[in-house]
Amino acid sequence: MSRRLLSLTRVAVVIGTAAVLGACSLFSSSKEAKPAPLETFTPALNVRVGWEARVDSVKFPLSITAVNNQFVVGDSDGVVTALAADTGNVLWRVEIGKGMNAGVGSDGRFAAAVNRDNELVVNEGSKILWRKTLTVPVITAPFVAGERVFVLTLDRMVQAYDALDGRKLWELRRPGEPLTLQQPGVLGAYQNTLLVGQGPRLAGVDPLRGTLQWEATVSNPRGTNEVERLADLVGPMGRDNATFCARAFQSAVGCINADRGNALWTRTVGGTRGVSTDAVMTVAADGSDRISAWGTPTGDVIWTSDQFLNRKLSAPLVTDKAVLFGDSEGYVHFLSRDKGQTIQRLSTDSSGVAAAPVRLGNVVLIATRNGKLFALRLD
Repeated sequence: MSRRLLSLTRVAVVIGTAAVLGACSLFSSSKEAKPAPLETFTPALNVRVGWEARVDSVKFPLSITAVNNQFVVGDSDGVVTALAADTGNVLWRVEIGKGMNAGVGSDGRFAAAVNRDNELVVNEGSKILWRKTLTVPVITAPFVAGERVFVLTLDRMVQAYDALDGRKLWELRRPGEPLTLQQPGVLGAYQNTLLVGQGPRLAGVDPLRGTLQWEATVSNPRGTNEVERLADLVGPMGRDNATFCARAFQSAVGCINADRGNALWTRTVGGTRGVSTDAVMTVAADGSDRISAWGTPTGDVIWTSDQFLNRKLSAPLVTDKAVLFGDSEGYVHFLSRDKGQTIQRLSTDSSGVAAAPVRLGNVVLIATRNGKLFALRLD
């Protein structure tokens, strides 16, 4: 799949008047771009595999939750598993049935995922509490907080359910965009505010009532048609305290202050994957896998890196020791924070990295499309 925007080749789903487009359907090319060869480098970071585990394959947009010293993961067979972050031991496992379409969200007590029958399934440990069939497809992992489960549908409607009994509490529909994207969106929280990506905007929503509190724009897309103006926020989202940073599909990266509900900065840049953020930098790769690091407070460019062109990078992870990316050949790349130079590389398996790397304490979890899990320790 070429990373250059060319033409619309497929309409995946139509919901009401909104067409839902697959990210890959926006691109076409007669010849796949060749990935950049692996460069030689001098290792400057010690990385070791603390433990390995295995789940079924990952053929859906997996989101790994790290909470309460456990990683909660899902697989294509529809199995949700909680693993101890320090040892990899299975804490609990539950089958939600019918494979998995979106997941997994968890607050450490409840976990939520959506299966291929578009059922929202909520469990507490190995016990399934309830399941509910949704009327609109979901591919964004549910968000669980405050004994509530929040769902973002493909048409960017938000729904809230009671985590204990599955009662629907509210739903929020916004004016529809002509097109929405068949790619996981943005769903999170800051203090007592639910954060939702709706089109190119990040919205602050009252989680108790489902009312809009504020919204801030990441991108103001300009194009001659609806495809060129498609700019949904895509996950994962980066965070540093009250600052949240996100990518608007193929148009911009920006950061927002959730206390005030206003944009701090935006930068015009293409790309389809999410971002990672800490107090110093926000990092993302563009559609050609050219990586940029911007200062989180200002949006000023700190460095750019082009040694991974066309390697189909995952969303990144910014840590205090390095910036991490996985790629489609299963390599995990570690870049220096100051210049973006390669300082370490780890090979997992050839199936490719299936999700954004996730950190809990001093452990980083990597998941591959074949379902292998690698817990890395950066010394």
